[in-house]
Amino acid sequence: MKISTKGRYALRLMLDLATYSAGGPVSLKDVSKRQEISDKYLEQIIAVLNRAGYVRSIRGAQGGYVLKKAPSEYTVGMILRLTEGDLAPVSCVGNEKEECEREAQCVTVRIWQQINDAVNNIVDNITLEDMLEWQAELSDQYTI
Repeated sequence: MKISTKGRYALRLMLDLATYSAGGPVSLKDVSKRQEISDKYLEQIIAVLNRAGYVRSIRGAQGGYVLKKAPSEYTVGMILRLTEGDLAPVSCVGNEKEECEREAQCVTVRIWQQINDAVNNIVDNITLEDMLEWQAELSDQYTI
């Protein structure tokens, strides 16, 4: 499994909104500058996040986007699954599992299932709130 740029950028976009939306709506242009991601690509990603109800659009001159919920209510897994689909390493395990005629005598399926379980355990237990804390720790390290 390899996370695409869409998934990675969606996570960065959500983290940026969590970081900067306390002062009001955040414009995609500002996110684009801070994250060094093109406006056009962010527009595609924000449309997916908006349709899923993860963000709210605010129109007008001072408009932009804000998170619909608290950062503690969004997991990395929620965001990645929205943009990437199932995070399973192979098609014979995971939520969108395909039937395999070899499964009953397949030894490797145990490996794929353990990898899938480990990935899900990690991404489903890290929130945007956790990432905000890690970001603050990082900035503290570089502030003298």
